[in-house]
Amino acid sequence: MDLKNKTTSSFILLGLFPSCRYPNLLISFILLIYTLASAGNSLLILLIWLDPRLHTPMYFLLSQLSVIDLAYISCTVPKAAINYFTGRQNISFFACATQMFSFLTLGLAECILLTLMAYDRYVAVCNPLRYTILMSPKVCLMMAASTWIGAVAAALVHTVYPMNFPICGSREINHYFCEMPAILRMSCVDTSVYEMVKFVSTIIFLLTPFTLILTSYTLIFLTVLRMNSPKGRNKALATCSSHLTVVSLYFGQAIFIYMTPTSSHTPDQDQVGAVLGTIVTPMLNPLIYSLRNKEVIGALQKCTGRCCSRDRVGSLRCCTQKCPILHLKSEFKSKEIQIGNRAL
Repeated sequence: MDLKNKTTSSFILLGLFPSCRYPNLLISFILLIYTLASAGNSLLILLIWLDPRLHTPMYFLLSQLSVIDLAYISCTVPKAAINYFTGRQNISFFACATQMFSFLTLGLAECILLTLMAYDRYVAVCNPLRYTILMSPKVCLMMAASTWIGAVAAALVHTVYPMNFPICGSREINHYFCEMPAILRMSCVDTSVYEMVKFVSTIIFLLTPFTLILTSYTLIFLTVLRMNSPKGRNKALATCSSHLTVVSLYFGQAIFIYMTPTSSHTPDQDQVGAVLGTIVTPMLNPLIYSLRNKEVIGALQKCTGRCCSRDRVGSLRCCTQKCPILHLKSEFKSKEIQIGNRAL
């Protein structure tokens, strides 16, 4: 099949668990998770941008993670929901390639970023005196840039290569989005060479980062255990364990899908892994990493009216100096009053 015929052809997405007995309940649950994930990550990005106290390397990396998670879940769930409600299951060749490229880019970027976040925590706990040097603003920007550049380069290779395999017979993708194993499963040529390339790439972008993360948290555990304060030790251990839970969930499903041959697992198993990685994890990340943090909660309270008090006549008077949005609104209102007085 030449490139012209391939680009004019389209694929059929069978959707999320086609054999499910209660599809309405399933899609409603997925949309609920999508709403929570979008709200949580958007709120976290906004708070980090608004509150100067959160302009630190740790929260900068967290904001990058929220951007990735927000885009990660948005590149798959809306299309699946539209297909379900409209009854249309087709997706064009270019749309499929774009979705695969976006999915791979964001997934690889998250793997790299989670590793850098573990390194940030390692430096903060195990080498605090050099934290400002090792995690300077310049270093943070270089980390973010290297994350996106490396992810885009790897994703481009793993999008162009599989999408050029000839497809024989049915063009039905037993998935709710265009994913590499689903495309490979439809190919009618030997993909063993590419499977080896995929395996090596998985070692570089999945297994190696996962090992580095485990090493970082192991060193953090050893340092925390030597703390004199039991309360601080327990808090640090609880935080690290929750982080490791999310990391293990994300990397576990990715290693299962991409480090094993495509023929060794079923489409349903691929879908379960994809749901855990692309839908559940983006919802858990803001809860586990940030929204349980006292500094984030404090920033949230400032901009949700907790700092507001009622004056004697019952009107709402807000502490605008503590909330940038309310401060801007107050300035704008005062200017309107001044203009009105001049007009009178």
